[in-house]
Amino acid sequence: MRILDHQNIVKLKYFFHAVGERKEDVYLNLVLEFVPETVYRVARRYTRQKETIPMIYAKLYMYQLFRSLAYIHSKGICHRDIKPQNLLLDPSTGVLKLCDFGSAKALVRGEPNVSYICSRYYRAPELIFGAVDYTCQIDVWSAGCVFAELLLGQPIFPGESGVDQLVEIIKVLGTPTHEQIREMNPDYREFKFPQIKAHPWSRVFRPRTPPDAITLVSKLLDYTASQRLRPLEACAQPFFDELRQEGTTLPNNRHLPPLFNFSAEELSTNQELLAKLLPHNSKTERTTQGDSTDVGLPTDTPVTANPTGEGSTRAHDSTDKTSLSDPVSKAVSLEGAQPLRNPDATGEAAPVAVVNT
Repeated sequence: MRILDHQNIVKLKYFFHAVGERKEDVYLNLVLEFVPETVYRVARRYTRQKETIPMIYAKLYMYQLFRSLAYIHSKGICHRDIKPQNLLLDPSTGVLKLCDFGSAKALVRGEPNVSYICSRYYRAPELIFGAVDYTCQIDVWSAGCVFAELLLGQPIFPGESGVDQLVEIIKVLGTPTHEQIREMNPDYREFKFPQIKAHPWSRVFRPRTPPDAITLVSKLLDYTASQRLRPLEACAQPFFDELRQEGTTLPNNRHLPPLFNFSAEELSTNQELLAKLLPHNSKTERTTQGDSTDVGLPTDTPVTANPTGEGSTRAHDSTDKTSLSDPVSKAVSLEGAQPLRNPDATGEAAPVAVVNT
């Protein structure tokens, strides 16, 4: 975290080691900047009120998430645990910051990685198939799940186990082809899946969901990792055009936080996108990292020890160890199954955890 410097990534202020009850127990303690809320808790408040999060917030939060991913991916770093609990928010300014890099790794081509990673609801299908040579695009799948959750009011793929997670995905995306399975994991040999047709995305979401939002979800949640949008490509999608319009403000009438001050590292992945990313009247917009005081943030941000966000609920706890080494028997029950539509979910947010790593 010491090498990360981006407005949408929580800042490491200080770290220190502490000895536990036994001398051999040494704990690493992180002191991070304080950010008061999470996407998880904010979204749950709307859910309890039988509402979905306002679309302007969905745009603002997802846009900043993609910016944070573009930055870390440009450094070859994969977060590997994107979920609402790990997205910190300042409700007054609309600033989002990605946190909890406990599962993050700098991926090296050809070097194997553990496939059992990422909280279940947000786990990319190639991980479920046991892939060990995956890419940073697993973060994009997770971001797509977060986006769909904001639109629906609850997780789009609420699997109760690793196998059931795949079942939930198949209900929406349909049965993956042999070619798609080989691309997800060339070593996977179990192809005993009933043939289920893909469910129309327009029927997965509420009738009034903006078409450009549905289009964006469909470009993020693809079995084939290489077909998913890159984070910066996602930022350039029409769904975010409102953020590029002059005069757009937060519901509290405050200005939007800096959104177009792209660093050279962010743009290094695709320089050609710049024209689509910037507002047409952005001649005065800086293309270097901005100052948080532009949106009224205090210059001296308070800090707290290890504000890692809420722990995941057991329903999508990453400790689930169900594998696909055996035939997916539960998939047989997919005939006639319907994906989630127009949910009315409730649930309390988990408390913030202070963790020694």
